Amino acid sequence: MRINPDNKKIRYSGRIDWANPKEPIWVYPCTSVEFKFTGKYLKIFLRNKNEYWQNYLGCILDGVQSCYYLDNEKENEIEIRVPENENGEHHVLFFKRQDSCHEMHILGFEIEDGAKLLELPDAPTRKIEVYGDSVSAGEVTEAVDYTGKTDPEHQGGYSNSWYSYAWMTARMLNAQIHDIAQGGIALLDGQGWFHEPNQIGMESAWNKIRFNKTFGELTEWDFNQYTPQVVVVAIGQNDNHPFDYMSEDYMCEKAILWREHYTEFLKKLRQVYPRHRSSAVRHCLSMTVLGTKQLTM
Repeated sequence: MRINPDNKKIRYSGRIDWANPKEPIWVYPCTSVEFKFTGKYLKIFLRNKNEYWQNYLGCILDGVQSCYYLDNEKENEIEIRVPENENGEHHVLFFKRQDSCHEMHILGFEIEDGAKLLELPDAPTRKIEVYGDSVSAGEVTEAVDYTGKTDPEHQGGYSNSWYSYAWMTARMLNAQIHDIAQGGIALLDGQGWFHEPNQIGMESAWNKIRFNKTFGELTEWDFNQYTPQVVVVAIGQNDNHPFDYMSEDYMCEKAILWREHYTEFLKKLRQVYPRHRSSAVRHCLSMTVLGTKQLTM
């Protein structure tokens, strides 16, 4: 039995492009869909658009995690082995393990003929939003043999947003998560590693769904769709590339300009989440470490 992506009994989480309800587009890590179902059969259909690395779909079925390699520029039909259990009911969570090194277009699902979708429990009311780079995205989190060492050479297989501090924190607090994170990204355009030599900074990405021009027209995000109680900003690690001006001279012109832009970025976040919108909204904007000193507001 084929299930459309916009079926009301399945639940999505993350900053998603819903311009076509029959083909939602996943861009950011930690983006996910979950549902409960009966039967012994499960498939997901999707199309993967790749820019770099190898890409993988994350899956947690009845508490057991696995991942599946994605072919590029064609429809992927992935069958998931469904274990037997006493009541024949199952819970699945599909999720985006990696950042905007690729886009995923969700085309639908399939369960056994005669099986059915079941109601999910209510979604958590707590909401967190994170703006960050590779650490927030969960890059190389599965490279456990390299703890405390230089990251290994890899093609994306070590990256898993499930083990990012962002999603781990959300799970510990029973909160929803929007993880606006991209490996190699800096605050400013023209700095960092992402899309070098034409780097895209968080200043350009933060208010977008699609921010990677490789995949087509840039798309704006409607901030009315998701209002977090906590916003975490963890940016600055990549801003020392290609020039580490901050550590060389904390008060140089470029360093002062960076701090001015960072302050303006925080102000923009406060503007899209004004305190008067909800008495429950409280903003916890982190301090970013760059060079040897810390910026405070």
